[in-house]
Amino acid sequence: MARKKSIPSARPKPMLDAWFENAGITQEEEITDTLEKNYLPYAMSVIISRALPEIDGFKPSHRKLLYTMYKMGLLNGNRTKSANVVGQTMRLNPHGDQAIYETMVRLTRANECLLHPYVDSKGNFGKHYSRDMAFAASRYTEVRLAPICEALFNEIDKETVDFIPNYDNTMMEPSLLPATFPSILVNANMGIAVSMASNICPFNLAELCETCIELIKNPEHDILSTLKGPDFPSGGFLLYDEAELRKVYETGRGSLKLRSKWNYDKSAGCIEVTEIPYTTTLEAIKDKITELSKAGKLREVTYARDEIDVNGFRLAIDVKRNTDPEKLMQKLFRMTPLQDSFGCNFNILIGNTPKVMGIREILEEWTAFRHACVKRRVSFDLNKKKEKLHLLLGLKEILLDLDKAIAIIRETPKESQVIENLMKGFSLDEIQAEYVAEIKLRHLNREYILNKISDVDQLKNEIADMEDIIANPDRIKKIIIKELRDTAKKYGQPRKTMFYYATEADEAPAEDDTPDYPVNLFLTKEGYFKKITPLSLRMGGEQKIKEGDCIIRQIEASNKTELLFFTNKAQVYKIRASAFEDGKASLLGDYIPVKLGFEEDEKIIGLTATTDYSGKLLFIFENGKISKIPLSAYMTKTNRKKLTAAFSDKSPILTMLYLQEDTDILLRSNTNKAVLIHTELITEKSTRSSQGIQVMTIKARQQLTSAEIPSSERLPQLEKYRVQNIPAIGKAGKNLEDANQMSLI
Repeated sequence: MARKKSIPSARPKPMLDAWFENAGITQEEEITDTLEKNYLPYAMSVIISRALPEIDGFKPSHRKLLYTMYKMGLLNGNRTKSANVVGQTMRLNPHGDQAIYETMVRLTRANECLLHPYVDSKGNFGKHYSRDMAFAASRYTEVRLAPICEALFNEIDKETVDFIPNYDNTMMEPSLLPATFPSILVNANMGIAVSMASNICPFNLAELCETCIELIKNPEHDILSTLKGPDFPSGGFLLYDEAELRKVYETGRGSLKLRSKWNYDKSAGCIEVTEIPYTTTLEAIKDKITELSKAGKLREVTYARDEIDVNGFRLAIDVKRNTDPEKLMQKLFRMTPLQDSFGCNFNILIGNTPKVMGIREILEEWTAFRHACVKRRVSFDLNKKKEKLHLLLGLKEILLDLDKAIAIIRETPKESQVIENLMKGFSLDEIQAEYVAEIKLRHLNREYILNKISDVDQLKNEIADMEDIIANPDRIKKIIIKELRDTAKKYGQPRKTMFYYATEADEAPAEDDTPDYPVNLFLTKEGYFKKITPLSLRMGGEQKIKEGDCIIRQIEASNKTELLFFTNKAQVYKIRASAFEDGKASLLGDYIPVKLGFEEDEKIIGLTATTDYSGKLLFIFENGKISKIPLSAYMTKTNRKKLTAAFSDKSPILTMLYLQEDTDILLRSNTNKAVLIHTELITEKSTRSSQGIQVMTIKARQQLTSAEIPSSERLPQLEKYRVQNIPAIGKAGKNLEDANQMSLI
């Protein structure tokens, strides 16, 4: 919208005519030229001077605020009103008092946003984990610098960093803070610039200092061995995914999965959440739970309420009676921010250039920065000691003849000539002569001067030592290491974020909306599997199988049936029938070793289908032992696809049988002996890898060759092989029919 301009009446008419003639005319300009002149300077300003942190761990707004508090004497003094700090900071940061105060809030201990807060606070500063818990106005709250800031400022007055003018050239401010620890990785830091962003996760101070020390000693040090993982101020649990952690450590990018800490109060019938992921808020969790409950997707939850008090965070989730809390929490982890991800993007300004770096490169850059700080600090102290030594050497010359010095001063007619006469009388330079001339009359005695110059030898030794430090990078490294150890010992604290492992706490599967209908399942000897509906089976023709293959297992089941494929590597693979496409008799079906990702030379020895994990499994070994394991031993609360140690691997397995209830089984050895027993004689074992008990006595070079559940029609003629006690040798069975081992699976 064009702006209207008033026209002064005193303006000459020719000028008015020209003004009206050119009014509203715009000059065409290439968009690239406009962006280059107007937008790029703004973008560079945001990137360099506002949004991205530098190697000392701070953005300009943080640095200006903390330096102002340091100059106000708030490192060791009493607290002052936040409004005072905000007002003083505006001398360095002219972006408005509210923006400065919000920056301060994030740095305070009360806000709980930082692992190691830089501001010791008193009053209401809100909470990082709450979106709606607002902080009080700056006139009500009080602040001072936290003790850890001593590690940021204790050498800033020794020219360790460069100082630059503030925005109006009225005072100087540091370009960086000479932190004695890698603060860039100690506290979380997020910034959104133009076309780029930064998101740095926090790490435990003690672990980080130890890692930095090891890297200084050995650049090839394995970082993951000392830096276990990020440590968030909100606590909770971090998924320990070594591959992802190494990716983050090496590239500076990656995603870390965080999970809430909780417990179940059975008496109150509620789940208590005491720690939540750093990336979410209490309100976001409550809103999501409410939304899901209204949609009927969380029928187990009756109410979620905020119970935050002086003791800290607490979210109570009331659940219905008979609800399985473990199962519900897996569902909540999957569907709500109770489990969330932290996206790492270690984008840091190095020499006014944004750069995404891994942990190793960041610590190398910080070490180089710290090396320069230590060298500048030692140079500053060296110059001070040289100046002091220079003065004492002049004083030492005076000691040779005090009377002469007094006479020169007394006999000099003009004050302005005293310095010049002392310089001539004792071969002093102007600085030394000025120092001697300023000595009080009461100090012109041998004792005072001797005491003063007694430090000359010590100063010479200290100067030589400092010059050696400056010339020797290894000595500077030792100083950095010592400072890191001192900082870790003084300010280190135990980890707040613990680890959980995917093998122990996998996410629950998505809500089961699988259609349920009857199916027929077929498994062949070579490992091909088919799922065919009854209608398709009736309409289909002969079953298609590979040449030399045969069907060894046929099951009538439902689409939701759980299938357990047992293999010769003592492993079981679990998968639902619904995971397979409905097939036809004219197709070969799915090849199970490929479908389930079998290991090399791994083959199927048995298949069991179940919906409720009832019944038992008999594992029959060639050495005559049988292990009876309840099928419920293979039930898991989490969605694990593969279980190891499914049965004992101490002896080669002959076959496995599924029993809904105890029954008779017939065993036969290669010596043509047979035993008929009732499975009640076999003790049930709770451990899956149990070796079982000896049922048939097997001597050297003997083994079981078959096991079957005989039909009721055959039982009468097999009674002569029945035994009441085990182990049994068995009786010779000349007329026994050959048993097809694979058909009994």
